[in-house]
Amino acid sequence: MALLLAVGGATWRCSGRLPARHFSRAARRGERPGGEELSRLLLDDLAPTPRSAGGLELLFGLSPCLLALRAARRRVARLLLQAGRSGLQGERAELLRAAEARDIPILRPRRQKLDALCRFQVHQGVCMEVSPLKPRPCTEVGEARPGDDPQQLWLVLERLQDPRNLGAVLRSAHFLGVDKVITSGRHSCPLTPVVSKASAGALEVMDVFSTDDLAGFLQAKARQGWLVAGTVGCSGPEMSPSSGIPTTSCLDFLWDRPTLLVLGNEGSGLSPAVQASCQLALTVLPGRRLPPGLGSLNVSVAAGILLHSICSQRKGFPVEGKRKHLLQDPGEPSSTSEGPGVAQHPGLASGSEQERQNGS
Repeated sequence: MALLLAVGGATWRCSGRLPARHFSRAARRGERPGGEELSRLLLDDLAPTPRSAGGLELLFGLSPCLLALRAARRRVARLLLQAGRSGLQGERAELLRAAEARDIPILRPRRQKLDALCRFQVHQGVCMEVSPLKPRPCTEVGEARPGDDPQQLWLVLERLQDPRNLGAVLRSAHFLGVDKVITSGRHSCPLTPVVSKASAGALEVMDVFSTDDLAGFLQAKARQGWLVAGTVGCSGPEMSPSSGIPTTSCLDFLWDRPTLLVLGNEGSGLSPAVQASCQLALTVLPGRRLPPGLGSLNVSVAAGILLHSICSQRKGFPVEGKRKHLLQDPGEPSSTSEGPGVAQHPGLASGSEQERQNGS
């Protein structure tokens, strides 16, 4: 039975040994949440919640938790902030305010307890008990025809099983502007908190779709005019010569129509059925002769290289002048009379400029 206790003018609700305080009243009075009252409590007695029974999982890491609160796609049971930190500033303060606005119970366990709850994952002192995210069915992906936008890019992942690989791939896909992500429904890693942490929270703001018939989905898109581009390692599982599917370097690929880029399993690559659905195979060529066993890249690294080589052809992708503008220090005076100057790193000076510096 829940008990209400008055401690220093603040209301606490206790169930067993688990104290949970709603900080919103203190925040409205201008007090710093988590003051001396919390430091006097024995919060190492934080009782574990039977998350599996309630369909909850433990999301951990500052960015995943903050982005999950912003996106509001998960049900949040409670927020756990590490006790003992001197004040809550920046994103942690924003996290606390967002939780208060939604009346989410906030707990302050010590680091040892968070370590145990997270099974010693890198949690950055922030965890949340949340409902899981699941891929959306591919029937909800929406119709997108080649005539709508010739530069559409969908990323298709077949049987990726390492959660850190999947998270890293999602992070690159979100950063580089991939339009949609589709995964195979079978033998693929679920969207776990480890995936969210490896994606730096990108999973919390992305829509991931899934289909049990990946080959059928690719063939249907090809009939609509999409290019289905598979991927192979430079010395890994190659496309069958009898398939008639050409293989080209990603640097030579011309992105002139909507494309589905297909990445396969970490060990075996693309399945034969998915290979047969591809019209082209892209590869990343090495910069040197490689010894046996080093003829391929980690799938998340390969994904970043392949996606950048394609997305850099997108209209509006930052070109040299725009990149310089992004690097410019706002307080730096203009180096030319044509417009704002660029704050240049000493190690990136042009040859003529280096000569002038050496001459002086």
